Amino acid sequence: MKIDRTQIIKLFLEDDFIISNHARVRMFQRNISTGDIGQVILYGEIIEEYIDDEPCPSALFPGCAAGTPYHAVLALCRDHVRVVTVYRPEKDKWTDYRIRND
Repeated sequence: MKIDRTQIIKLFLEDDFIISNHARVRMFQRNISTGDIGQVILYGEIIEEYIDDEPCPSALFPGCAAGTPYHAVLALCRDHVRVVTVYRPEKDKWTDYRIRND
């Protein structure tokens, strides 16, 4: 099963999204706003999928907000999107914040 990016965007635009407690803490620690996450959701792309994640399958979205790269892990549940976590990718672990350095 593939994660449907269009469905994630639709649910987000309909305000059917939840920011997990973990993500809220990380957002506060990393000075990342809900608006930043919105930019990643609207303009990002799926680069990794985690189909077996519980309680819902999730995907890694890279994107930029105000010129700063971010990664957001988003779970696509039946009736909402859950923001699992969000962070700034570390330069030594990612090339162009989209390709994982092994």
